[in-house]
Amino acid sequence: MGATAMHDDRRLVEERLGRVLTERIVPAIYPESVPLRASLWTAPGEPVPVAEGLTAPRTPIEPGAAWGAPWGTSWLTVEGTVPAAWAGRTVEAIIDLGFDAGSTGFQCEGLVYRPDGSPVKGLHPRNQWVRVGSPAVGGERVLLHVEAASNPMFSLFSPTTLGDTITAGDAPLYRLGRMDLAIFDDEVWQLVQDLEVLGELMHEMPEEPARRFDIVRALDRALDALDLQDVNATAAAARECLAEALSRPAIPSAHTISAVGHAHIDTAWLWPLRETVRKVARTTANMTALLADEPEFVYTMSQAAQYDFLKQHRPEVYDRVKQAVAEGRFVPAGGMWVESDTNMPGSEAMARQFVHGKRFFLAEFGIDNEEAWLPDTFGFAAGLPQIIRAAGSKWLLTQKISWSAINQFPHHTFLWEGIDGTRIFTHFPPVDTYNCSMRGSEIAHAARNFKEKGRASMSLAPTGWGDGGGGTTREMIAKAARMRNLEGSPKVLWDKPADFFARAEAEYENPPVWVGELYLELHRGTLTSQARTKQGNRRSEHLLREAELWAATAAVRTGADYPYEELDRLWKTVLLHQFHDILPGSSIAWVHREAERTYAAVTEELTAMIERAQWTLGGEETGPNVFNSTPHEQGSIPAGGAGPVQTGAACSLSEGADGAVVLDNGLLRVEVDAHGLVVSVVDLASGRETLPPGGTANLPQLHQDLPNAWDAWDVDVFYRNRVTDLTDAEFVVAEEDSAGAGVVRIGRSFGSSTIEQTLTLRAGEKRLDIDTGVDWHETEKFLKLAFPLDIHADRYASETQFGHLFRPTHTNTSWEYAKFEACNHRFVHIAEPGWGVALVNDSTYGHDVTRTVRDDGGTTTTVRASLLRAPRFPDPETDHGPHRFRHALIPGAEIGDAVREGYRVNLPPRPTGVAAAVEPLFTVDNDAVVTSAVKLADDGTGDVVLRVYEAHGGRASALVTPRFPVSGFAVCDLLERHLPATTGVTREGPGLRLHLRPFQLVTLRFGRPEEEV
Repeated sequence: MGATAMHDDRRLVEERLGRVLTERIVPAIYPESVPLRASLWTAPGEPVPVAEGLTAPRTPIEPGAAWGAPWGTSWLTVEGTVPAAWAGRTVEAIIDLGFDAGSTGFQCEGLVYRPDGSPVKGLHPRNQWVRVGSPAVGGERVLLHVEAASNPMFSLFSPTTLGDTITAGDAPLYRLGRMDLAIFDDEVWQLVQDLEVLGELMHEMPEEPARRFDIVRALDRALDALDLQDVNATAAAARECLAEALSRPAIPSAHTISAVGHAHIDTAWLWPLRETVRKVARTTANMTALLADEPEFVYTMSQAAQYDFLKQHRPEVYDRVKQAVAEGRFVPAGGMWVESDTNMPGSEAMARQFVHGKRFFLAEFGIDNEEAWLPDTFGFAAGLPQIIRAAGSKWLLTQKISWSAINQFPHHTFLWEGIDGTRIFTHFPPVDTYNCSMRGSEIAHAARNFKEKGRASMSLAPTGWGDGGGGTTREMIAKAARMRNLEGSPKVLWDKPADFFARAEAEYENPPVWVGELYLELHRGTLTSQARTKQGNRRSEHLLREAELWAATAAVRTGADYPYEELDRLWKTVLLHQFHDILPGSSIAWVHREAERTYAAVTEELTAMIERAQWTLGGEETGPNVFNSTPHEQGSIPAGGAGPVQTGAACSLSEGADGAVVLDNGLLRVEVDAHGLVVSVVDLASGRETLPPGGTANLPQLHQDLPNAWDAWDVDVFYRNRVTDLTDAEFVVAEEDSAGAGVVRIGRSFGSSTIEQTLTLRAGEKRLDIDTGVDWHETEKFLKLAFPLDIHADRYASETQFGHLFRPTHTNTSWEYAKFEACNHRFVHIAEPGWGVALVNDSTYGHDVTRTVRDDGGTTTTVRASLLRAPRFPDPETDHGPHRFRHALIPGAEIGDAVREGYRVNLPPRPTGVAAAVEPLFTVDNDAVVTSAVKLADDGTGDVVLRVYEAHGGRASALVTPRFPVSGFAVCDLLERHLPATTGVTREGPGLRLHLRPFQLVTLRFGRPEEEV
């Protein structure tokens, strides 16, 4: 037979199969049914406890009736009696809450309970059944209660008011569907799985015409054997026609796919945190039930916070999970508190994601994860490998890099090397989804797509409905069973992540190495969207640092109680909000409104904790002392101590040409023109002008911003094509403040918004502070603050966790071109040999750096800080209202100056006004070795923990001297567990001599004499 004829046969069989399956076979899965009686109660406001929902009065309701206001909860009761004639048959209840068949986890959902309040399973569009009897005895009464959530369905990219209870309204969203008791015909259901597997395999086999033709003929015979008027009676005969095609084994060299049962559940996204609690309960109830029915199935769930949700709010479901974990079937993965963003969390926060996640899994299950599990995170910071390793893990899984829009990542299995040289064995599933449903197209794509062919033979496929939860279904398990060893298909087996990684690492000698960040060429707007959420995170991270530092100092110096429980709770709150759709600003309005309130409460509690500790340390009498929480000495104030402030000569103000103002403090001379733009910044020590000829810094720029898709997530490069320089000023006022600083205040208005700025040059400080207030009421706009610099550099430094990385300023390749918006933490630094400039910030992350060659032959390198965006989906009023940003420009800065000033703008001195000076707990004699944390050990022993890292990017030697009695020390991992003998740390006098590699992270634990604790 010719190729054309074979193609026509395949097409005809595909068309025939599609219609027969849809119209005849699938409906025959439930050949007989009787209606259930239904009644409903709608809870007022937020969800109620289960006991209340079970006993609340009901009103009868019929299929087709409307129910469910946005974000409401209704309790549905269904009841009926199994007909006596059904004795010996498998019977299921079918409960359709009004599902749209297309989207699981993004619409109404339900959790089924028995009358005694024990959970049965979850309901969603792909899982509408509840097993009643297998077999039924006939005559038994059925009574089930469903906690039904009427979560809205969202049309992606369409602005909507449904994202907040304040604006969503109360019109019902759904109509009840089918409510029946029905006979479940397992033979027909199995036939559906046979036909779908072979039909999908046939479609994916153009390279194997003989095998494909065999499948075509088998499918044709099976459909011929089927009596379309009596499918149930002839299903077994049809299956016999397929048995031989399904029994042919795969070739020995077939690609092997480790299927990992999975339901990636976004801890918040198009639903609030409170709804995630219930999503987790629904999904895990389903998965524990499925584990009981399917002996080969293995299910994996990450995010310790979600296990904690169950423990706190659904303990009856959590008990089932714990039992399944103990049996090795339900596998905690990842060892992080949440699947966080990894670009924006600070050093300590990223470390604590692993600390709190792994501690929970160890305490609850005795499991110490060795893998990081981040399938949906939007790119990976270059400091992460060291953090993963320091937490006692060694592997990483993600899928999201396959979404990159410009360059295809060259590997699926490789070693990822971070800024300090640490390497992590990493896998990107070639199935290109973390919601694999075992479709033949997905499985075939994984094998074809795998880039390590010839060197490795296995990949992983996270299998189950996700994002909104749902998990693996019985259909997916049935398909996987048929593809376990099937000719023409990759081999599929259920697996645990750790087992997969161990085998994959063992078989792949000398895998390729990728150095530096894993940059996602998509979702760049998440570095800027929802500025209040980002500011809340940054501020909370630094307040936690302060609280630990001063509480530990007070505990050691005065015997004050250390707030272990409060700090643990507050850290977990901040870590929770670093989830990769909260911190990136890509959730509905409700999530970010709630986050703003949470951050305000965190700030209030931590500020009070800090002040209590500082007054305990500083005495009851008032005085001039200021607390310095930074890791660097500030004038006469030691790092981690308190002392009086020293100031230099006052800053002078004078008038320049054309209404300009000149500020001069003997270190910098800054000229501000009549429009409030900085037109000159001279480093007086070197005589170097910072700005290019004709350049204007502190320039607000407004862009049109409508990405092609994913409004809150994406910034597309064409946004640069249209820009408005906001040069008009409503006022420019120069004055000297009470501390002798020179100040220029500027006001501007544009569109429906205003900007008010304060430029400050302080006595004795070689930096220009820029305080920017924006009252923002724009739509689909992007606001940046530009700083053109007279610097010729082909790269710049950007702070990341425990160090910095270099990015190019040019676009030689498509990889460099793709990084037109990137992430920094507290600073970016651009330098020529011998002279550089730093721009530091207190709360922004997104930025861009470009370079142009001027007519005079010089190079202008422009740094722009991203301030605000105005996407309309999923929050149509993103960031409307007031904001405040702080930046500082530091001319003549070396990288160490950038590090120091970055900490300083985020940890300003606290003038609490106490009388006594405070000696720090530790001194470190090298500014390149930076203190990341000072705290008491989490185990309550009273030991003191010090974490430091090399921050300048070079080799460093430092003497760390504790300023309190010490009984011994140990080098530890992030969980404060002792490590074996470590090179580079030796005793020297009363302290420790550290010899650190570039960006090396070290955690030290100091014991205290018993009488001191």
